[in-house]
Amino acid sequence: MIRELSHRFSPEEAVNEQSLIQAVSRETGDAPETILAVRVLKRSIDARQRAICVNMTLRIFVNETPDEPAFPSITYKDVSARSAVVVVGAGPAGLFAALRLIEQGLRPIVLERGKNVRERKKDIARISREHLVHPESNYCFGEGGAGAFSDGKLYTRSRKRGSVERILSILCQHGASLSILSDARPHIGTDKLPRVIENIRRHILQCGGEVHFETCMKTLIIKGDEVIGVRTRQGTEFLGPVILATGHSARDVYHELHRLRLAVEPKGIAVGVRLEHPQTLIDRIRYHRPEGRGDWLPAAEYRFTTQAGGRGVYSFCMCPGGFVVPAASTPGQVVLNGMSPSDRRSPWANAGIVVEMRPEDLADPALHFAPLSSPLDMILFQEQLEQLCRFKGGQRQTAPAQRMTDFMRRRLSTSLPEVSYTPGILSSPLHEWMPEYIVTRLQAGFRQFDKISRGFLTDEAVMMGVETRTSSPVRILRDSETFCHVTLKGLYPCGEGAGYAGGIVSAAIDGENCADHIALAVQSRL
Repeated sequence: MIRELSHRFSPEEAVNEQSLIQAVSRETGDAPETILAVRVLKRSIDARQRAICVNMTLRIFVNETPDEPAFPSITYKDVSARSAVVVVGAGPAGLFAALRLIEQGLRPIVLERGKNVRERKKDIARISREHLVHPESNYCFGEGGAGAFSDGKLYTRSRKRGSVERILSILCQHGASLSILSDARPHIGTDKLPRVIENIRRHILQCGGEVHFETCMKTLIIKGDEVIGVRTRQGTEFLGPVILATGHSARDVYHELHRLRLAVEPKGIAVGVRLEHPQTLIDRIRYHRPEGRGDWLPAAEYRFTTQAGGRGVYSFCMCPGGFVVPAASTPGQVVLNGMSPSDRRSPWANAGIVVEMRPEDLADPALHFAPLSSPLDMILFQEQLEQLCRFKGGQRQTAPAQRMTDFMRRRLSTSLPEVSYTPGILSSPLHEWMPEYIVTRLQAGFRQFDKISRGFLTDEAVMMGVETRTSSPVRILRDSETFCHVTLKGLYPCGEGAGYAGGIVSAAIDGENCADHIALAVQSRL
């Protein structure tokens, strides 16, 4: 017999399959030895009350063994002799576009400016150890994109664009934990995501696709009103329709598109800091009990949003049990991001706390920025703040930092606690050199967040600058029906870098959608 059960379990009951079987037995009356398997369909933690529970929907197999797969597996075809499509970028948008092209009977040629995910690790380690940023191999550039080494969180609200469950299933097919299919806030972990990425690449190659590392696109090859391929910095040409999935930090691509007079527009972003607390403090606050998470609960998360001065202030990419990492893509910048390993066992919790900025805000005198009336103005503002941050951090990858309470009182921190950011921190008055537009809104946001979760505003928390890469500062315009660029056939702007996604899952969905529209265009020509 197979039945489904939705129930509230204690954290101790939900900790593993054996304890879960015992709890299910008490609930259903079935003897434990007759429950041969329990499959978790949905799982979420409810910490609103002092008695914390785990809400679960289960599929219970009584005197039956599961004979159905946990997820649908896709069979990919041999496309070695089929028409080629050039995919620029091997982040989630590019990799999932490549897999979908294979499903559609087309041959992907993936071009990635950075190194493969294994070699990329070495260059990332040098940032912390030697303060050296490789301009083509770092936390932003390389196989897997920015998501590969910045946490692997899979939560998204982008369910209208495509099937989130399909994306999660494909990740499981390539080695991700089955838990991402059921968890309310699924997470792979920075330590495990690289193996999944490698498996996707192997699958692309086995099916006849191509993957070229350290191959940076220089420009598009345009014939009349159509893109027919790309030319690399080395002068090599790759021909075919082009999926442009270069990520939000490939600023040279935006400059090249602007030079070619392609239709792009400035897009809103969010700017702020990385805020780090002791994880035990966040556990006590969020689980509403002095012992924190105890032995059975995961590291607690938070998600805050409010309004200040007519703009949103919110937490971004919250990393429980994680680390703050250096995310600059050139040596002249300091930019921060966060990541968590799969076990989320570090003693720190961090999140970006950022302020919404719209293109029209660049004219605000409080930003001390002179806009040029260019669609690239938001990029120029990002660069200005990132370069200033490096100067304030001591001309290295050291991050300028300030205790949260000192920031609120507008005073320099005379001491700083230990933090997770391995390149190191330097005490700095963030309230003086960050734009007042951002400072006053962050302060208002912190006061509001502390009202929601008492103790959040604390001397134990450290702010580190700056967080600027929350999303693409530019949108590459495309037709909403065909996903093709509005003025050039054969060009498909894709994913987060094109301004149509915000995270691993939404970027992957957008990659699949672009691949589907290319397949339709190819079929219409036959």
